[in-house]
Amino acid sequence: MAKKNQWKPGNMIYPLPAVLVSCGRVPEEYNLFTVAWTGTLCTNPPMCYISVRPERHSYGIIEKNREFVINLTTKELAYATDWCGVKSGRDCRKFEEMGLTPAPAGVVAAPIVDEAPVSIECRVKEIVPLGSHHMFVADVVNILADDRYLDPVSGVFDLAKAEPLVYLHGAYYGLGGKIGKFGWSVEKKKR
Repeated sequence: MAKKNQWKPGNMIYPLPAVLVSCGRVPEEYNLFTVAWTGTLCTNPPMCYISVRPERHSYGIIEKNREFVINLTTKELAYATDWCGVKSGRDCRKFEEMGLTPAPAGVVAAPIVDEAPVSIECRVKEIVPLGSHHMFVADVVNILADDRYLDPVSGVFDLAKAEPLVYLHGAYYGLGGKIGKFGWSVEKKKR
């Protein structure tokens, strides 16, 4: 039997996506910040969340406008993803300083990051105060996906080709090789 160490309660659910969340209704208000506390809440209706510290600059922007965009990140966006997580939008214009393009979303007023492979447009349904972070529970109202990762023949979207970025206990990583697919453990073997 493996020896296990007992630690104080904490968050050890890793890896997590490292995403760039964009917000703001007008260019003067646009901001980006990095979030790892994010995920899926429901399939039907599609819902997700981000958890944000109330002292973050973007918290007030999202609270006021009730919308944001979750932009998935890639190996190519790793530097900007980290930088946008340690710098405050109170002190700088993150889109400009990182050379990222704020582009119009399809449904919400908040901009997307044009360089992101997937942008998930969200409308805040509820803000749940939890302690150090407040959870923005949101309806997914639209998704914009980069055609570069869409197979023109099959129509299948291959996000793995974008080299997604994940966050693991204080560090950023790319994905390793594919191990299997959903349901592969119970597939009938071809004879």
